[in-house]
Amino acid sequence: MGENNNFEEQNKLPELKLDAKQAQGFLSFFKTLPHDPRAVRVFDRRDYYTVHAENATFIAKTYYHTTTALRQLGSGSNGLSSVSISKNMFETIARDLLLERTDHTLELYEGSGSNWKLVKSGTPGNLGSFEDVLFANNDMQDSPVVVALLLNFRENGCTVGLSYVDLTKRVIGLAEFLDDSHFTNVESALVALSCKECLLPMESGKSNDCRTLHDVLTKCGVMLTERKKNEFKTRDLVQDLGRLVKGPLEPVRDLVSGFEFAPGALGALLSYAELLADENNYGNYRIRKYNLDSYMRLDSAATRALNVLESKTDANKNFSLFGLMNRTCTAGMGKRLLHMWLKQPLLEVDAINSRLDLVQAFVDDTGLRQDLRQHLKRISDIERLMHIVEKGRAGLHHIVKLYQSIIRLPYIKGALERYDGQFSSLIKEKYLEFLEVWTDDNHLNKFIALVETAVDLDQLDNGEYMISPGYEAALGALKAEQESLEHQIHNLHKQTASDLDLPLDKGLKLDKGTQYGHVFRITKKEEPKIRKKLTTQFIVLETRKDGVKFTNTKLKKLGDQYQKIVENYKSHQKELVSRVVQITATFSEVFENLSGLLSEMDVLLSFADLASSCPTPYTRPDITPSDVGDIILEGSRHPCVEAQDWVNFIPNDCKLVRGKSWFQIITGPNMGGKSTFIRQIGVNILMAQVGSFIPCDKATISVRDCIFARVGAGDCQMRGVSTFMQEMLETASILKGATDRSLIIIDELGRGTSTYDGFGLAWAICEHLVRELKAPTLFATHFHELTALAHQKADQEPHAKQIVGVENYHVSAHIDSSNHKLTMLYKVEPGACDQSFGIHVAEFANFPESVVALARQKAAELEDFSPAAIISDDAREEVGSKRKRECNMDDMSKGAARAHRFLKDFSDLPLDTMDLKQALLQIGKLKDDLEKDAVNCHWLQQFF
Repeated sequence: MGENNNFEEQNKLPELKLDAKQAQGFLSFFKTLPHDPRAVRVFDRRDYYTVHAENATFIAKTYYHTTTALRQLGSGSNGLSSVSISKNMFETIARDLLLERTDHTLELYEGSGSNWKLVKSGTPGNLGSFEDVLFANNDMQDSPVVVALLLNFRENGCTVGLSYVDLTKRVIGLAEFLDDSHFTNVESALVALSCKECLLPMESGKSNDCRTLHDVLTKCGVMLTERKKNEFKTRDLVQDLGRLVKGPLEPVRDLVSGFEFAPGALGALLSYAELLADENNYGNYRIRKYNLDSYMRLDSAATRALNVLESKTDANKNFSLFGLMNRTCTAGMGKRLLHMWLKQPLLEVDAINSRLDLVQAFVDDTGLRQDLRQHLKRISDIERLMHIVEKGRAGLHHIVKLYQSIIRLPYIKGALERYDGQFSSLIKEKYLEFLEVWTDDNHLNKFIALVETAVDLDQLDNGEYMISPGYEAALGALKAEQESLEHQIHNLHKQTASDLDLPLDKGLKLDKGTQYGHVFRITKKEEPKIRKKLTTQFIVLETRKDGVKFTNTKLKKLGDQYQKIVENYKSHQKELVSRVVQITATFSEVFENLSGLLSEMDVLLSFADLASSCPTPYTRPDITPSDVGDIILEGSRHPCVEAQDWVNFIPNDCKLVRGKSWFQIITGPNMGGKSTFIRQIGVNILMAQVGSFIPCDKATISVRDCIFARVGAGDCQMRGVSTFMQEMLETASILKGATDRSLIIIDELGRGTSTYDGFGLAWAICEHLVRELKAPTLFATHFHELTALAHQKADQEPHAKQIVGVENYHVSAHIDSSNHKLTMLYKVEPGACDQSFGIHVAEFANFPESVVALARQKAAELEDFSPAAIISDDAREEVGSKRKRECNMDDMSKGAARAHRFLKDFSDLPLDTMDLKQALLQIGKLKDDLEKDAVNCHWLQQFF
């Protein structure tokens, strides 16, 4: 209960106290602000903050969950609804707006009356000056990235010029690529870069294409910021980059000249992020070409389906892959790297194996792992500290934190040197050689020496960060003078006590305050004893309950001198601190490399810790290039599901073998584990390509360049997209983007429409995936009829490509025939599932008995009257179907091909350029043609 009260105490509404004149002044200022629906404007009133108008309603509803928090400022039609915010609440709101949501920007104003000025502004992509508020008490989980896009539409698609800037790591990137109408490539780039905000030229929101792009941004949780078209320009771009980027200008010019549209996007970014306005940025940026094909591509649907990143709705941290794998020890930087790695899995077999070798070294040697993790716990967030140093905003405590991290390096080096396992040459090449160079006398030892001579480390225990007086002669002289004056004041105190015949300290006290400086003080009781001397030899300053304060000319003179010396000493300290900060900034390259090395070690140790501490240990996968080898996982488990306390996980094998079982159709009851099974295969492959051991007994993985997942209907109805439409959009992006090097996971496709349409679509899509794309696929479905695909004969359509590599699997369940009770076995077994379990699942959910009985009766009737005859005689026995059929496989194949043609002709109609009458005419003609062809085809007749 105490905690709850404490929370309420912290977030209590401060009182809004403005007199009429102040209120009037503020109202007149507020009216002059330009309208910006995205901006939340906060006004700093010293002890508390306020927000007004629509912002006030938004804050009251979102954070106080009530509009009773609103107050009226001013009266009548001029009144302004307002809400006050405490300091703690302001931090909470800033963190939520800039780090969690992506629909608002934040502005902070300071001033009074009618005179206010904007002092800080931030957006989700550019946290700007709010960093100190956001990360004062929290690690930085993710470094935000702003992207700018310049699109050029042509008949055959669209060329995208993309540039991005990571303001924390100080990296600028450029990319250019062709994209389809679903912006598949843009989406995977936004996911891989952890983009939080995207700049687009205005006017671009008119066309259909741009609506699709806006949907992609919403799906990826990216804030859209529109900028004037003329900001997307390349004038002076190379000169500007020359100032920002380390090193000579030539390579920068060569890099930029290789792109057509990306430089325009970069021009807009530089002006938006105001990089050139801050001289601390000069010479501190790196520029690189971003290649879409360097990493496995994941779109937002796949990251959601595989639970890659944390979500607010997670019941515990192990719900997401990031939460499960994040066992990092360093402050912040390990977490951020893990975030990035999970969104950028590797494609190079050697690079993956190099990470796996290091993880194996740490798994095999428990002592080494535990030692290194202990030392890494003492490492601060070097990357962020250097960011603050380079910005010129650092104080001495930041420098000391860096120092305290650096002095751990010899221990880390020592632990690595003691390792003599099979990967010792790799450990040497990856870590020791670098640490050797960076900690020598020309690099970090120089920094250690600087801190040890410049900073008074003895004062740290008292929480004081001071420059050591011995660091510089002038500072030493001031210190000596200060001590001499303290000594003289002390002597004067002694002398005065003996003159007044009062005991030192007990009777005559020496005080130091802000109002009078050094003064003598006696109690009121003592005052009558020395009243005579007081009036003649001293100046009485004040008489209060706690006694009488007085001084004399000597004490006043010494006190003034002392005060002056202290001021001088402070300002000199300040100068020297900024000098030390500047010198520290010259070590930025070493610190940057070091933070990279330590965060990488931290993440790999985290993988090793996870692999060895799970109740059933993880194993190392064998990795093969994408054009050879199969995907074979024996005894695989879902890492996040098995980590839940209430789960006893049943492992399953998955064998995706080229030409044999490359395409798997998985049937079986709902809740039987289909979804978990197909997701766990995706998760295992993703983990392996990130460089982690995986929850399997044994695994061989042929590298995948992309994972496509179409799992469960998302929550897009909020945007007016129906479940079915969402399914179709996601499936279309698979059909356009997948290749034989991808992995496709599809769960329950065709659910959002009628049974026949849904089945027809599912069949057509399966056939396209098998014949055209040839990508390894796990297709979980409730359409048992789809299992017939495995028995298709190519000779029924002489020109069609052969259907090979389709295999049926099912999740098993046991039904007790005596009482119809269902037990889920969660085992995936070869062969199709021979019956539907929907009614049993309803029983599971305690449906009323009468409803279940009626359902059984109706299902039996339907099974006797199935108009869809799908399976040929020779296949019927294998599938064990009880249904009466009227047409054969041949008939169905022809029908499906004709339906496929109808759908293609329909999708090719330019509906957006036709008027309604024209459109209806065309569609009517297509339908009539199809009806004519259906005369000779039983299977097609069911649709009319």
